[in-house]
Amino acid sequence: MVNGQKNYNVVITKTVFPLYRLKGLLRSGGLKEEDKPIWYDIYEAFPPYYEPKFDRPAPDIPIRNIFYPEDAIRARFLKEHTSLPAVNLSDQRMQTQTQKFIAAYYKLKEDGVPEENLYAAALDVVNVAGARKASSGSAASTVPEAQKDTSINIKDIFKD
Repeated sequence: MVNGQKNYNVVITKTVFPLYRLKGLLRSGGLKEEDKPIWYDIYEAFPPYYEPKFDRPAPDIPIRNIFYPEDAIRARFLKEHTSLPAVNLSDQRMQTQTQKFIAAYYKLKEDGVPEENLYAAALDVVNVAGARKASSGSAASTVPEAQKDTSINIKDIFKD
């Protein structure tokens, strides 16, 4: 209640599905055909089996756990290596330390390294690769390269 009166806007929002409000706006001319949202045509072509309502109880379906084979390896690696180097997310060509480790792990597994030595061997491969890069000077220059990348401008992201 606002100032002793019911707030009907909240009631309408909870009881009327947005599709019906959108249909009404299109029919009455309150919204032009070219201004309708992208999802409108898709929803009209493929409507859900049950109409989504806020008061409908959630189905009692057990949630399946989705685990990939590398999840256990990744969890162990990240638990033991809590301070990994920073990553330039705009550079899609560069792999993270975790991705390099998992790739080395599976490569060694294909090569027939025993399971009990696999984790340690993959760590050695990743550390050796990191040591070579550091000695050549390419790893030390990754942070300045990330700072040089000025192709993304924050003002352009929020432009209308």
